[in-house]
Amino acid sequence: MTTPAQVDPAWINAALTAARPQAVAALLRYFRDLDTAEEAFQEACLRALKTWPVNGPPRDPAAWLILVGRNAALDGVRKRARHDPLPPDAQLSDLDDAEAGLAERLDNSHYRDDVLRLLFICCHPELPVTQQIALALRIVSGLSVKQIARAFLVSEAAMEQRITRAKARIARADVPFEAPGPVERAERLGTVAAMVYLVFNEGYSAGPDPDRATLCDDAIRLARLLLRLFPTEPEIMGLNALLMLQHARAAARFDADGRVILLDAQDRSRWDRARITEGLALIDKALRHRRPGAYLVQAAIAALHARAPRPEDTDWAQIDALYATLEVLQPSPVVTLNRAVAVSKVKGAQAALAMIEPLAPQLSGYFHYFGARGAFLLELGRRAEAREAFDRAIALANTPAEADHIRTHLDRLMAEAGA
Repeated sequence: MTTPAQVDPAWINAALTAARPQAVAALLRYFRDLDTAEEAFQEACLRALKTWPVNGPPRDPAAWLILVGRNAALDGVRKRARHDPLPPDAQLSDLDDAEAGLAERLDNSHYRDDVLRLLFICCHPELPVTQQIALALRIVSGLSVKQIARAFLVSEAAMEQRITRAKARIARADVPFEAPGPVERAERLGTVAAMVYLVFNEGYSAGPDPDRATLCDDAIRLARLLLRLFPTEPEIMGLNALLMLQHARAAARFDADGRVILLDAQDRSRWDRARITEGLALIDKALRHRRPGAYLVQAAIAALHARAPRPEDTDWAQIDALYATLEVLQPSPVVTLNRAVAVSKVKGAQAALAMIEPLAPQLSGYFHYFGARGAFLLELGRRAEAREAFDRAIALANTPAEADHIRTHLDRLMAEAGA
């Protein structure tokens, strides 16, 4: 076991983040109430932050958090019933045989069903789709309201209301806390998959931040669970392939100083070939079903990048065609913005700029819109307009890495102006 001196805050934070879905799901099964399960988990986390640095980490963090969270929630009941209170923190360092027994039961039980049960409850059809995804992001993955609001391009206040309403509506609807049957699972699958995708994107867009980057691994784990539950569903194969292919580039996306390295400049020898191989195999398997969906099309786009040995070997015309298909399957200004990058490679920056100009009202608060617009303008030699677009992009940057990337363009403009 790791000694107390070896327990650092980063390890504790990572352990709490990794254990959250399993712990909250198990606590929900005990208490059948979202707020109680979440509060019990938070209390367990507070005790972990207090006891683990002193007494060392438990053998199984998830089992420890479930047991302590359950006891903490029950302690209120005990006090009201004049029973003994929860033991002092000093006795909670390892929990002796209690934790070992619970860990064994978790290993031998259907804890995956617990997590999926939690996902499907959050994605109950009584809720509007936007509330379903927001609630799942908050409860299952523990994202902050600010992070979720950013993913939805809405204000924090609006997202806070959305999550509160979702919890209240589930309580009023008397939602059953058993895992739904096959028909219900299939009906809710699209929303659950969207939640997993947004979790991945939150980690992917976080830059080199190690705490948020773990969300990518968490999303991939959840996507794998969905694939085990729906092994013949091509869209779930596509989702898994997409996440694998995107995450395969993780080691090459940032330099040693945390600066963004664009796709064309990445060292492709650092791409994870095992993930790429797995993703490509899933795409091939999914395509045999002849039922392309949005995730599968996006995975096919990522596959074209992964298959190109060099940037100049990329089949941008095919990528443009796939984005055109995606615009039909999943119309979105962000999809059109992404397609414009492919168009710039095939038809030039002027055609790409003309494509994104109508998107300005919808993407006025979107960092990537102004970054792309600035790049197209810079390529066309319209430096003053490019600088204005880059200034807007920096103001909207979500991470230091994004802001730093835009500053490189501004530095280039200033250097050219002074030349």
